[in-house]
Amino acid sequence: MLQTVRNAFKIKEIRNRIIFTFLMLIVVRLGSQIPAPGINGEYFSSWFSENSGNAFGFFDAVTGGSFENMSVFALSITPYITSSIIIQLLTIAIPKFEEWQKDGEDGRKKLTAITRYLTVGLALMESLAMAIAFGRQGLLIDFNALNVIMMVITLTAGSAVIMWIGERITERGVGNGISIVLTINIISRIPSDLSTLFEQFVKGKEIATAVLNAAIIVAIIVLVVVLVVLLQGAERRIPVQYSRKVMGRKQVGGQSSQIPLKVNTAGVIPIIFAQSLMMFPVIICQMLGKTGGTSVWGKILNMLTQSNWFDFNTPINNIGLAIYIVLVIAFAYFYTSITFNPLEVADNLKKQGGFIPGIRPGKPTSDYLTKMLNYIIFIGAVGLVIVAIIPIFFEGVFNADVSFGGTSLIIIVGVIIETLKQIESQMRVRNYKGFLND
Repeated sequence: MLQTVRNAFKIKEIRNRIIFTFLMLIVVRLGSQIPAPGINGEYFSSWFSENSGNAFGFFDAVTGGSFENMSVFALSITPYITSSIIIQLLTIAIPKFEEWQKDGEDGRKKLTAITRYLTVGLALMESLAMAIAFGRQGLLIDFNALNVIMMVITLTAGSAVIMWIGERITERGVGNGISIVLTINIISRIPSDLSTLFEQFVKGKEIATAVLNAAIIVAIIVLVVVLVVLLQGAERRIPVQYSRKVMGRKQVGGQSSQIPLKVNTAGVIPIIFAQSLMMFPVIICQMLGKTGGTSVWGKILNMLTQSNWFDFNTPINNIGLAIYIVLVIAFAYFYTSITFNPLEVADNLKKQGGFIPGIRPGKPTSDYLTKMLNYIIFIGAVGLVIVAIIPIFFEGVFNADVSFGGTSLIIIVGVIIETLKQIESQMRVRNYKGFLND
């Protein structure tokens, strides 16, 4: 990895791209520290500290602390992520969107434009809901129409600027800009989380206990990272053989190839879907000033809150954990089904004269791919669940409240690996061009 970065800095074009990306990320982090106008910062910090262990913890992690600071970038990249997911799902329901998706660069440009408009619309709705809900609780200095409008405009514009920065990084920098912005936000919270763990489990303890606790913390972090790397890189390769064809006096074809089926085909999307679905009612209730209690609705909210899972004093809350596991597995199958079509792959193989050894072309190939895919998806979903639950387990049992968990590590590792691959790809393309020019 370090060798790849060193080699990249030797090439002027790639070096400029890396520097541009770095400067844009500095802008993102600076904007995360500028408070939005009209916010009662002291009151909001107090309110957030009381609710950070619940649904807002992960939201603050992906915004890089912008939400806790209620900065101009408080919404960060979350409206864009949500709109992207919505557009992907709509490609199934709306034939025109599906046609655009398959229409090459022009079609993708149209879908990107719609995603931008939807991002601004979602940011507008989210900022309006936050301004009204927080304003009623005293989180605005003065709860009046002018301050509400100012907050809505500021947060919406901040989200649009973040989206623009992400697209510029994709165009003029390295890697996927949106993913890199999300990753740097998550990474920015890790030092404070490590400091929290140090204060809670190491500082003030006896030397033997402190060393043991520190070793356990490091071992758990390393274990989760290793699991994430294995999960991201694991794949099942389906062999494909192409039949020989006679063209004139020559025989062509006969090559062998592979269909790589990633174990974690859906990436981190199933966890984000599951968390979003379970956090939505909790966030709405907290914004309205209503928390869990002894009522039926209070018990339901407690079950949906991750910080209450693995609490042996209230085992009924673990029903929420069971629902979470089922949702992750279900969304893994659902998302993979809309991104990988076995029937289409089988048809393309048949048209190109390819076949899987021992499997007849056409429907038998499609059925075989579906069977293998279902088996692989289950393994990947179980791996996702394990990685996601490890931090939740330690939070519930040992009260280790940190914002970076399995989900965050999956995002960080995945984006770093993909970015390095893109850098290597750009270096290879440059070498090929240099060779051809020679």
